[in-house]
Order: sequence, then C-alpha cells, then structure tokens
Amino acid sequence: MIHTYQITGMSCDGCRIKVENALNRIPEISAVVTLVPPEAKITMKQHVSLQKLQHVLSEAGDYTITNIETHPSHHEKSSHKKEQSHKKQEGPVNNSSKKTDGKYYCPMHCEGEKTYDKPGNCPVCGMHLVQQPSVQKDASYTCPMHPEIMRDQPGACPICGMDLVPIHGEEEDDKNYSLLTRKFKIAAIFTVPIFIIAMSEMIHGNPLFNIMDLYYWNWVQLILSLPVIFYATWMFFERAWHSIVSWNLNMFTLIGMGAGMAWLFSMIALFFPNIFPDQFKTHHGTVYVYFEAATVILTLVLLGQLLEARAHGKTNSAIKELLKLAPNKATKIINGEEREVTVDDIQENDLLRVKPGEKIPVDGSIKEGSANIDESMITGEPIPIDKKAGDKVSSGTINGNKSFIMIAEKVGSETLLSRIIEMVNVASRSKAPIQKLADKISGYFVPIVVLIALLTFIIWGVYGPDPSYVYAFVNAIAVLIIACPCALGLATPMSVMVGVGKGAQAGVLIKNATSLEKMNTVDVIVIDKTGTITEGKPSVEKVISVDANFSENDILQRIVSLNNHSEHPLSQATVRYGKERNIVLKPVANFEAVIGKGVTGTLEDTALALGNEQLMTQVKAKLLPNLRKQVEEEQKAGKTVSYFAIENQAVGFIVISDKIKQSSKSAIERLQQEGLKVFMFTGDNEDTAKSVTKTLNLDGYKAQMLPEDKLNEIIRLQETGKKVAMAGDGINDAPALSQADVGIAMGTGTDVAIESAAITLVKGNLIGIVKARLLSTKVMRNIKENLFFALAYNVLGIPIAAGILYPSFGLLLSPMIAALAMSFSSVSVIINSLRLRETKLED
Repeated sequence: MIHTYQITGMSCDGCRIKVENALNRIPEISAVVTLVPPEAKITMKQHVSLQKLQHVLSEAGDYTITNIETHPSHHEKSSHKKEQSHKKQEGPVNNSSKKTDGKYYCPMHCEGEKTYDKPGNCPVCGMHLVQQPSVQKDASYTCPMHPEIMRDQPGACPICGMDLVPIHGEEEDDKNYSLLTRKFKIAAIFTVPIFIIAMSEMIHGNPLFNIMDLYYWNWVQLILSLPVIFYATWMFFERAWHSIVSWNLNMFTLIGMGAGMAWLFSMIALFFPNIFPDQFKTHHGTVYVYFEAATVILTLVLLGQLLEARAHGKTNSAIKELLKLAPNKATKIINGEEREVTVDDIQENDLLRVKPGEKIPVDGSIKEGSANIDESMITGEPIPIDKKAGDKVSSGTINGNKSFIMIAEKVGSETLLSRIIEMVNVASRSKAPIQKLADKISGYFVPIVVLIALLTFIIWGVYGPDPSYVYAFVNAIAVLIIACPCALGLATPMSVMVGVGKGAQAGVLIKNATSLEKMNTVDVIVIDKTGTITEGKPSVEKVISVDANFSENDILQRIVSLNNHSEHPLSQATVRYGKERNIVLKPVANFEAVIGKGVTGTLEDTALALGNEQLMTQVKAKLLPNLRKQVEEEQKAGKTVSYFAIENQAVGFIVISDKIKQSSKSAIERLQQEGLKVFMFTGDNEDTAKSVTKTLNLDGYKAQMLPEDKLNEIIRLQETGKKVAMAGDGINDAPALSQADVGIAMGTGTDVAIESAAITLVKGNLIGIVKARLLSTKVMRNIKENLFFALAYNVLGIPIAAGILYPSFGLLLSPMIAALAMSFSSVSVIINSLRLRETKLED
C-alpha cells in the first residue's frame, strides 16, 4: 500500500535527507521524500499510524507530517483514475499542483531545489538567479498604433479598430545578458585608458609625461575608475558584502576583497602619500597605485560573467526547444463552425480541427479521421506514427498530410509537453550525490584561500626582494583573484542540466539527478512482462467452455460484463473483443479487482470470478482435470489464460496473447553486453514466463508474483549487494519501483507506477533503458571531468599566483592575468558540459 503525505518544515535538501532517513528507520515502511513538492511517498508492509510517523519526525527536527491521499488497491483503480482526472494528476510527470511557486533558481543549486519569486542574486553564493523556462504564456496584447492600449485577451483596438497584437516579454536570461553587455561596454571604455596610462610607464621616455607628471595621471586614473567601480561592477562588491554578512563565503568574497583592497590602497596612496614608507614609492616620489589592476580585474570578471550568461542560456536549450513546440493557436469547432482561438481558450471536451502540417494544440484523442503523427519531439522516435479514431495524440507533436477532428482531454499545464518541461525543470535543479564532495570542499575553500593570501603577503614581505611589501601586496591580490570556487560549484549542476535536457529530447525523462547518477552503477535490471517486455495491448484468441450448461457466448457475455469495470489491459482486451462481436453488456454488482489475481463481481445474484489459479483457490472454485490440462497446454505456448468461475465451479477460460515488443530483444541483448543481469518478475503463470524467458534469453525469471513478492525480491537482491533498476508499468509494480535503486516507468503505463519511478520512458520500450544508462555514463564522465578541471585549476593556479615559480624561474602572475584565468575557468566548465548536447543516444 502506498500513502502520500505532506511534509512541512523542510527548507533544503539536507532537511529532505534527514526526514527520509528518519522515516526509513521504521522497519515496516519504505519512504521516498521530495523537497518540491514537500511530500513523502511511503510504501507500507503493514499499516503504520500517523502518530508514529509524526513521532519519529519530531525526534529528527521541527517537521510535521499530514495525510494527503492513499494510493488505492487494484480494486479501487477505476474510481481512483476518475479522481486523478478530477485532481489533474495523470501522466508521466509531476502535476501542476506540485510546481514550485518561484520562477528563478540558482545555477549552482546552493539550496537544493529552492526557487525564488523575483530575479536577483543567490543569497548563498551571490550568483545571478536564472529564470526557469515555462510553457505558460503571460501574454498581453496592444495596438500597434496605440501602444497605450493594453488588454489581457486578443481583440480589436477601441480607438482605431486594428487587431491587437501580442507582446512577448523578453526572457530574464536575455535581459540579464543585455544588462551585462551594457555594463561591460562601459567598463571597457573607461578601463582601456587606465590600462594604457599604467602600462605607458614601461615605455622609455614615456610621452605621456611630456603632457603632465605621473602624479596627475594617477588622478586621471582615479576619475576614470569611478564609473567602473561604482556602476559597471558595483554588483560584485554588493555580493561580496552580502556574502561576508551572511557568512556564505564565495567567489565574490575573493573578488571583492582583492579588487577592493587594490582600489582602496590606491585611493589612500593618492590622498595620503606621506604615510607610506619609501619602499612603496616610485622614483617619481609617488606611491605605487593599482587603479589599473582593480579595474582590469573587475572588467575581466565582468567579461567572464557575460560569457557565462551566454553559455548558461545554452544549457537550457533542450527545454527551450521543447517550449518552441507549444503551439499558440488552434482551430476550435463551435456549433459546427471553425474558429481560430488561442490555446489558452481551449477547455476539456472541446472539439478541435487539426489541419495538415499543424502542431497538435493539446492532449486528447482523435474523434473523426486518421493521421500520421510525427512524435519525435516527445518520444525520440523518428518514424511517424499512424493514428486512427480513438487513438491518443499529444500537444506539440506534428500532424502529417491529413486533417482530423480531436477531443481536447488535457489542456494548459496538464498536457504531456507541459509536464515534461516541468519534470525537466525540477530535475535540472536537483543535486547529484557526487556534488556532496564539491559542496564539502567549497565550504572550506574561501577561508583557506584567504589564509594562503595572508601567508603570501607575510612571506613576501619578510623574504621578498625590494620593494618586498609591493611584491607581497600584488601577489596576495593575485591569490585572492585566481581562486575560483565558482568553477567547482558549477561542475555538477551544469552537466546535470544539459544531460537531463538531452534525455528529455530522446524520450527519457529523469525525475532527479540522484537517479541519473545511480543508473551508472546498476548491475541488475528487473523488468515486468505485460506492457514492459510485451506491447501491453493484448488480444483475445478464444473463449473456451467446459460446461454444457454454458455456451462460449454465454461465458463471453459474463466475462465482458465483468471486465467492463476494470481498466487493466487484459480486461480492456476482452471488452474490445466483446464489442467486435456485438455482445450485450449486463449490469455487474460488487465489482472488485484483486491485485495480482484477477477480478470478481456479481451478475444477477450469481458470483463470478475471472483470474489465475490463485484467485480460483481464493473463491474456492473447483478446477476439473480436463480444464486444467487445456489451460496448461495454452500456457506452455506462452499464452496468458484466465479461468472463469460461476459460483464455486470453473466453467471455462479465456486465452489472451500479448506480442513481445520488437525492441525488447535487442535492448536486453545490449544491456547484457554491458555486463548487466536482466531478470523478469511477472504475475503471469510459470509456463508463460518460462516461454518469454527462453525467447529473450533472459538471465532468470520469477512467475506468479504478487506486488509484495516483487518488493521483497528487490529487497533480497539489494541485501546481497546488488544495485537494482526496476522497470514496470502497472499499479502492482509501484512498490517495487519505489524500493529499487532506480525505478523506471513506461510512459504508456499507469499514473501510480510513473509517480513511483525515478525515470520515465515516454516511448515505453526497453531501448529507453539503454539510452538512460548511456546518458548516465556520459553525464557522470562529464561531471568528473569538470571536477578535475576545477580542482586542478585551483591546485596549480593558487601556488603560481603566490609566487612559487619566482625563486627558480623569476616568474610572477599579474593579478590581471589571474582575473582572466579565473573568469575563463567557470566558462570552461560550462563549455565542457555543453559537449553533452552532442551525445548520441542511438536506438
């Protein structure tokens, strides 16, 4: 049984881990806790009271747990799905009610998945907050001739009558890039003259001194530095100050200290030169000033931020490409007339005309006509799919060369495209476990760098050549400037963001970074049969009666009437079979779906049961030897057979076959080639399971498994040290999906299975597991490369800046070169992450 609870009091990923660990200390349950939304999904082996759950959370901290809903057992599935539809909770991704309220997040994910309502800087690291892409359109409309006219909806201008046109606001990322560009231009305009003045001192017979003395040129440098310091780069000092006040020391702490000290030192030297000893003075009698160092450093850092902003925009390119798929207009049929409307005006059950070449506006099903749909942008499948009346279609996919009428079933944030984008957004902001190492190092990084800078100043001041204190000051600044915790902090989230987006384009939806990392360590794959290995679209072969009192049609009528209350794929197959034969349905009372066994009900005061042998035992139905023999023969051929009993006597059976997906065999072979063991756990009978195992050359199987059996077997494998990934699509797979190290749901499966899984395969075939594993391998390799670059850069750069090469080679690192190197270190990490966009996740 799976229960969903709301958790209050969590503010960061550390809280989430604390709550999850506290709940999992209760032996009767298995809990998975998410920060966004703040919920706990708890699989219970036996019922645990809310009071007991609250007790363990109170011991862990100030957390509160409240009940939201309980995922029903199989017999409640029909009403549950209606309830889900009412609550807008269907599909492979988190529903809109679970969205984060904020639109902005820190690219370094300092506070986990936390988002903010307004743009600005991260309160922890000082980085500029990034706007997360959203499929929602906050469009307003204006008149091209009268811009003072503003409306929330399209229409005509009340002044001139012209059609109002939509205003598409500029994205925050673009606004930030434009602002940084403007500030960089201003900084460069004033910094270049300062640099020229400072460097001219190296020219023999400096021509500038023919105009005026060095003392006055120093004043010119001060004046030129003011726009750079107090406008173009002032934000760096604000971030530095905030980092010190909040004690969230970061890159801007070091930049603010280094550049700030250089500029303040120069100011004091200019106004109060007599307080400095002769060692600090030039042969002109003036004190050395470092306006050029301060301004060049800040301008180069600004350039780095500018390049980073542009590169960061590309990391979201996958989501932005998905956003472009969302159509703006649709053709709505109103009282038989076709009218063009905005997508926002579409409601459930509206009839829509989709013309050749158009994008499908919302999720729904075809009512009239047929179509050839290009679904590659959603599933990653390049071959267009033929659709007919009754088939489902998804928003953003492209119609071929036919026109059809569809019924709108999911609109706005409920559409598959919208929810995919939301899932990718949330996953992109999640932290991979490997990032804990980077976070731990970053926590000590800035204090250590400040200490190294202080030691550098002391050592150079005591042992350095004349002017020793000048060398000491310059090298200390170089140490502060070259250190870059930012590169270390960006190493993991940039790779995760690009990787998750790449997966979404290939039809592999990653719910969080943890599952993406774990997928790389999995050594056992457990797969369900129906809907996972097989197509999940079974068809009835025949109905057999072994009782002379009931014809095959009599049995079929009862079976179809009973199964009409169930949404299980096998049940729906029998209903379709009955409709094709014009079977008249009869009312059934007391319907119940018995998980892993079958269904029961009452028709005309007669008890009916349809299912496997376990169900027959449960309802105490007798199985005649002849009946059992016929069933066993069908099962040995790999067919699924359900016994049918009236009262306490089995009177016949129904034979159903489910075709193995073409992709299953090749996917399993590729997984086995990588050294993984592939097992099948199924509720089907032993003979059917054995037949499928032999056909696909699986490493093993277990048949006639109930949901708790699958769960317990997953736990047993984990206890032997195995890392297990479980792939399934049914409600009976949900507990095992939650327990597995990585749960993988078929996008064609049930909502509960998808909610319980960490990875969803939109296309719903096993090739997606191959893609997910390849993606995991590539992302983890990229993260390790980033971490190596960031760590190696700092390990080598800081000693060089401190002057370690000076005794042997006479080499010193200018603070300006240090600033350039620091800026490009972060950019290099992002550029390396962007290489993941070229990864090919081939079928």
